[in-house]
Amino acid sequence: MLALTLTLALVVSTAPASAAPVTPALSAPREARDVLLRRELGQVALAQLDKFDPLWHPDQRDCAGLVRFAYRSAYRRFFPERLEHPLWLDVQGRPTEFADAETLLTHSFVPLGRDEATAETLRTGDVVAFRQEQDSGLVFHLMLVVRPEDKAHAPARVVYHPGEKGAAVRTGVLNRLATEAPLEWRPVPQNTAFLGFFRFKEWMQ
Repeated sequence: MLALTLTLALVVSTAPASAAPVTPALSAPREARDVLLRRELGQVALAQLDKFDPLWHPDQRDCAGLVRFAYRSAYRRFFPERLEHPLWLDVQGRPTEFADAETLLTHSFVPLGRDEATAETLRTGDVVAFRQEQDSGLVFHLMLVVRPEDKAHAPARVVYHPGEKGAAVRTGVLNRLATEAPLEWRPVPQNTAFLGFFRFKEWMQ
């Protein structure tokens, strides 16, 4: 995956990357389940800034790998029964344990939009997606959104792996990307490489 050249300030999470499993009642309200999953997903993603969780296999440490790992970790802690079947879909629409960035976007996530108004509605677990043209072909890149449920508490951040083998996970404030990132990585409608904001299909209401 293409390495990004963004220079964004790092933050460190004090939350544990992998905590003891907790299994709430299956009858828990949908809203309560979503809050638990989003909170855990965000903590897992941010924890990778400080130190890679050993459960995240080194061969899968790229942008899509971070998305897959954070989602699975959240479900593993609170709703492990969901992981009895794969979270993702392959290009034929069949359940699969592995999906690259393009396959995740096209089969397991739903586009929300590309404008500033959409950005204001983003929640933890949503992704910011780009598609760059390289000599080797089209390269897709995903950034995870991490945002407190109380939007006034802190700004939305993006957390991402730049794709280089051995590279560290990075983060930055979402609304700063539009002005501070290199032009090809700005999440603005004028950037043709910006595909938009996406949400996991199962989290659509």
